[in-house]
Amino acid sequence: MAEDDGLQPQPSSEELMQNLRLKANELLLREEWQESVEVYTQFINLCKDQSVELHPPGPFLKIQKSFCLALSNRAEALSRLREFTKALEDCDQALQIESSHFKSLICKGKILLCLNKYSLALDCFKKALLDPQTNGNRETLIGYVEKCKKLEFLSRTGAFDISDWVVNRFRGKLPELAEFIGPIQIKKSEFSGRGLFAIKNIDAGTLLFVNKAIATERCILSGEDSGQNAKLVMWKNFVDEVVKCTQKCGRTRDWISTLSTGEDEDKLEVPEIGLFKPDGDVVINLANQDLDKDRLMSILDVNSLVEDSVSSKVLGKNRDYYGVGLWVLASFINHSCIPNSRRVHIGDHILVHASRDVKSGEEITLPYFDILSPLEKRKETLKQWGFNCNCKRCKFEEEMSMKQEMEKIGIGLEMGLVDIGRAVHRVEEGMKRMRGIEKGYLRASFWDAYSKVYGSEKVVKKWGRQIPAADVVVDSVGEVTGSDERVFKVLKRSENGGGEMMERVIRHGRGIYGKVVKKQPAVKSLLS
Repeated sequence: MAEDDGLQPQPSSEELMQNLRLKANELLLREEWQESVEVYTQFINLCKDQSVELHPPGPFLKIQKSFCLALSNRAEALSRLREFTKALEDCDQALQIESSHFKSLICKGKILLCLNKYSLALDCFKKALLDPQTNGNRETLIGYVEKCKKLEFLSRTGAFDISDWVVNRFRGKLPELAEFIGPIQIKKSEFSGRGLFAIKNIDAGTLLFVNKAIATERCILSGEDSGQNAKLVMWKNFVDEVVKCTQKCGRTRDWISTLSTGEDEDKLEVPEIGLFKPDGDVVINLANQDLDKDRLMSILDVNSLVEDSVSSKVLGKNRDYYGVGLWVLASFINHSCIPNSRRVHIGDHILVHASRDVKSGEEITLPYFDILSPLEKRKETLKQWGFNCNCKRCKFEEEMSMKQEMEKIGIGLEMGLVDIGRAVHRVEEGMKRMRGIEKGYLRASFWDAYSKVYGSEKVVKKWGRQIPAADVVVDSVGEVTGSDERVFKVLKRSENGGGEMMERVIRHGRGIYGKVVKKQPAVKSLLS
């Protein structure tokens, strides 16, 4: 009788593969994505070994089918981890084995949809619909096909309409948005570095582009001290998320690498706008563009946008709402105190539209901060941003600051030593010989005083004949700064009625909210 040496029999390759497959499938069902990737990788490596060793066609075909399914499942897990590049590689490898593999087509379509490659995603879903395996999945697949068609159309035309969401007071499901790039290009800027420019004449309200964030981080602040701590935590989480995105997606890394660190602006290359288009295949040369942590931090310091002003006001957010994000295309827009565009945030997307008419070749500019304030206050804010503004308004007001009368009015208002109505009257008297655009510059700078005057029936009654009508001032300020809710409110309070006033109201409303609000009930709800 043979002696038991205590050694357990080793499982065969087939048994080992079966055990790995079952374990990987179980981890996938439990949504333990990273663990399932690791086990599927072991299984896939064994499949490769077996494919080399096996020669009879029967076992070989069986291994190939298992191999194909494992690649598809690993792609699914990788996509949940947002490892899209690796996931697409697995899908493509599976489709090389079986060109119509149903699960791989679905997985690839979903990934391409996440990457905003709508046409390519549509092709995958259409091909999957031809498979007899659709059965109970047919309705879902048709839904994906329709979604891709809609997003591809929006991406191509920019024909967005968020009216239903507006009517619902910005509650409920967010409107479906696609990445879109309108009539713009990137060029060298007279302001600083590179900028976005119009390539044709653009009407106020026209959508310029829609850009999805690389990453965002948001919260509701409560109290000064805790709010500051919350911002620091948010910034750390935001940086970590951007780092992950650059590690997982080469395309994202390329996009971020085109952005400025705030140094040597004039030496930066000008990327083609096609690099940022949803279905674009433009590549860039990053031979000397190492994206180490220090460089990434500099890029984020210079290019990150805060969501505590425009988005909060437009979307009815809590006044303590605070968010930060990186929208690559928006990062190319320079600041001006006479901006011609405006941004609105919806979910992770930023929508930028013309806030007034823009001429072909004109640079697209945004206000980085509140520009309805005097020159000195704007200068103080600009110090925090680390640059000077050399727009026409700033240059004009710099010259005007040498005239003591305007300076006295500003100081008097700031210290509360002058009657508001008298101050506005003195400003208007000092502008009698100025051009219309120059009057707009100063009215914008003294806007706080103007708004208080027009907000008081008593003051208007006292000074009404000695100061211009509210609609005249509103048009003047809107001409140089684009539209603003505070200016808009003064216009709506104006006593001048009739069709001409309604046209003016709609025009200013379009500058604030853009042409993406199309239906009349939505327009009325915003104008009410």
